Amino acid sequence: MSSLSEKKIVLAVCGSIAAYKSAILVRQLIKAGAEVKVILTASASQFITPLTLSTLSRNPVFTDFTGSNDTWNSHVELGLWADAMVIAPASANTIGKMALGLCDNMLLATYLSAKCPVFFAPAMDLDMWKHKSVVHNIELLLSYGNLLIPVENGELASGLTGEGRMAEPETIIEHLEEYFD
Repeated sequence: MSSLSEKKIVLAVCGSIAAYKSAILVRQLIKAGAEVKVILTASASQFITPLTLSTLSRNPVFTDFTGSNDTWNSHVELGLWADAMVIAPASANTIGKMALGLCDNMLLATYLSAKCPVFFAPAMDLDMWKHKSVVHNIELLLSYGNLLIPVENGELASGLTGEGRMAEPETIIEHLEEYFD
């Protein structure tokens, strides 16, 4: 039995070409026995649809503070519900906002409300990944107790090759299982 069995996971997806991997990640989390609720930023929905992620997770996808029929989506409740929050892909924009405590969307409000461990799997181009401000923001997130799932080296969406590629879903699962073992 997986150490993720019966774990409640909030998967937060940021705008990045790597967002397509979130569908695979949701499917693997479900297969491992986890319950998954997904938060999708507005820019992430340009890369992957809420319908895809709600179908795979078997739960509604949170995209805003209000749902259908103007019902309230409580970020506090979601943050308290989770055994872990996984931000994958974590864009440079979201990493910066997390580091500064900014809160202009459902993902960030849930992050600031979360009482569980928060894992983040960055995804960005090589030069962005190595930029001093991004390095500084990641150091801040680590100092707050967040858990980094390291980037991988490989082909990037820009056509360049190097660091910045989001970890594969299997690697993210391994980090979560190792944490919960």
